[in-house]
Amino acid sequence: MKKQYKRALTIAGSDPSGGAGIQADLKTFSACGCYGMTVITAVVDENTIGVTDVHPIPVPFVSGQIKSVLDDIGADAIKIGMLHSSELIRAVKETLLKYNITNIVLDPVMVATSGDKLLQDEAIETLRNELIPYVRVITPNIPEAEILIGKKITSQQDLPLIVKDLSFDRSVSVLLKAGHLTEDELVDVFYNAETDEVIELRSKRIQTRNTHGTGCTFSSAVAAFLAHGLSLNDAIRKAKEYMTKAITIGAEYEIGKGHGPVHHFFGFWE
Repeated sequence: MKKQYKRALTIAGSDPSGGAGIQADLKTFSACGCYGMTVITAVVDENTIGVTDVHPIPVPFVSGQIKSVLDDIGADAIKIGMLHSSELIRAVKETLLKYNITNIVLDPVMVATSGDKLLQDEAIETLRNELIPYVRVITPNIPEAEILIGKKITSQQDLPLIVKDLSFDRSVSVLLKAGHLTEDELVDVFYNAETDEVIELRSKRIQTRNTHGTGCTFSSAVAAFLAHGLSLNDAIRKAKEYMTKAITIGAEYEIGKGHGPVHHFFGFWE
């Protein structure tokens, strides 16, 4: 009997500088022991400083990529990242509905680390109402959560309540990343909708500007560990551990003139 890979698919945009998007997703899948596959939704002209332009891939071509991968290889988990339009969001969901894959992690990408907008205004409502209720886990940061719930988030103490508000009638699990807050200790909050429990994920706040692609990396790590068959809580904890080490060791490096990447392969080389 031949051995089988753990298979993880990313549906996201491309980052030519290698720190975010599908490039970060593939690096994370590999570092976490998965065979990575990609469906490219947009080619983004960006670097560590910012986004210059976004070139969308035609929607039927995106759907075709998904079918080609899943009809042939399949997937144990899927990470969804940058979906820039309502048409694309609906097409991705409709295509995935044909496959019995429950481990779907959505990183609701709306704004790049540089502050550049990556999602059309009309697509936010489609993402909120049509795609989020369909997936297993969403991984918003503070600015993304503010857009989704329509109010400002200023306090760490509010997160356990807000994370449930983001869960859409307690049907979707939510990892709310607290990196944009200012407390000395970084406390991400996870709501497991399947067990109705809230878990705090604590780590030391690292002072670094090498944060390009952290959202992509964290969500991809969650997907990778779900692909390995871990429980939801264990997958989140393992992803948090991986993310913390990637940021900590990545802070020792300098690459690019803006927000550099984390170190995806800290466990293999320095």
